[in-house]
Amino acid sequence: MTAPFGAALAEALPRLRRYAIALAGDVATADDLLQDCMERAWKNQAAITDERALFPWLRAILHNVNIDRIRLRRRRPNETETLDAIAETLAGSCAGDGPALSMDVIRAMNRLSFEHRQILLLVGVEGLSYSEIAGELGIAVGTVMSRLARARERLRALLEERR
Repeated sequence: MTAPFGAALAEALPRLRRYAIALAGDVATADDLLQDCMERAWKNQAAITDERALFPWLRAILHNVNIDRIRLRRRRPNETETLDAIAETLAGSCAGDGPALSMDVIRAMNRLSFEHRQILLLVGVEGLSYSEIAGELGIAVGTVMSRLARARERLRALLEERR
């Protein structure tokens, strides 16, 4: 069972890494999250019985690992990195008006609450439906819709504020 499970994990890695980068805000932290996620998944592989549920299960593990890291950073705030340095790096790689806009979007996303950033990433980056998000996060579809609406509104307000 470990060989097919290992192959399934390897197949899920690129997509899961993309989500981790968007969730964490930087590649190094995302890779750390991903490594911890893979370790937990490997240790608990007996918990997954339906291979169709593998990716949502992995994303839930990644989510929990990220929450653990957020809690740890709150206890040790001096070790926390902001997205400003990353924003400057990303902005430098864009052409024309892109750098300023890129920095504005990243900084605005950084100022959103975790729940709002998470909903925007699950809809925008992962392309999940409201019902898929509700099932994965254990919340009602209406809650997903209201969080998404508030997240979009807050992001828009933050972007207008910077202009």
